[in-house]
Amino acid sequence: MQIENSVVLITGANRGIGLAFARELLARGARKVYAAARNPATVTLPGVQALQLDVTKPDQIAAAVRQAGDVTLVINNAGIAQPGGFLAEDSEAVTRRIFETNVYGVLNVSKAFAPVLKANGGGALLNVLSVASWVNGGELAAYSASKSAAWALTNSLRHELAAQKTQVLGLHMAYVDTDLTRGFEVPKTSPETIVQRALDALAAGAEEVLADALTEQVKQGLTAPRPFYLPQ
Repeated sequence: MQIENSVVLITGANRGIGLAFARELLARGARKVYAAARNPATVTLPGVQALQLDVTKPDQIAAAVRQAGDVTLVINNAGIAQPGGFLAEDSEAVTRRIFETNVYGVLNVSKAFAPVLKANGGGALLNVLSVASWVNGGELAAYSASKSAAWALTNSLRHELAAQKTQVLGLHMAYVDTDLTRGFEVPKTSPETIVQRALDALAAGAEEVLADALTEQVKQGLTAPRPFYLPQ
């Protein structure tokens, strides 16, 4: 997809990877960037158009479609996480809450904007996934499960949207230096690096991007004699 002169909607664009996407897209010549957030007042980046969007609220998704009918690229970035395993007392409630944003939010935004992308020539859909799509050690059990589901959703959308010439790119990465990973004492990649690699892949017409070395290692390890998703 050509990024220059594109019109982009980014969910969760007020901080972290979403904010980095907004900055880099402007730098690469996007004509318009809709920076969506639950509270549009938290969007302070000059040059973007703030838009209220809680991806768990159908009425706000419908309003976003009406406001952003010129979109050619949708970036499903909004996501939440909570530490804990599936044997925790509140695991069902936590899982339902996380899936509402990380899975159903992606599903409903994608469904709503698919006709918009078709009307505007096809465009592209970029879903922010994770290395956790493939491994789940129980530390972030519900989050990892949601990213596995979002990966499957992305793979289906790639086939379903092919007829309307919409490029679907799945972005996988490990730990990124954002609020989501605060408190994790592990090597982290900057949001700017992740975004640059993602947009390079998008511009090259790719369908999947592994944005750091650990993600590449884990993906290769899925077919090892003892794959990464089993206890090591």
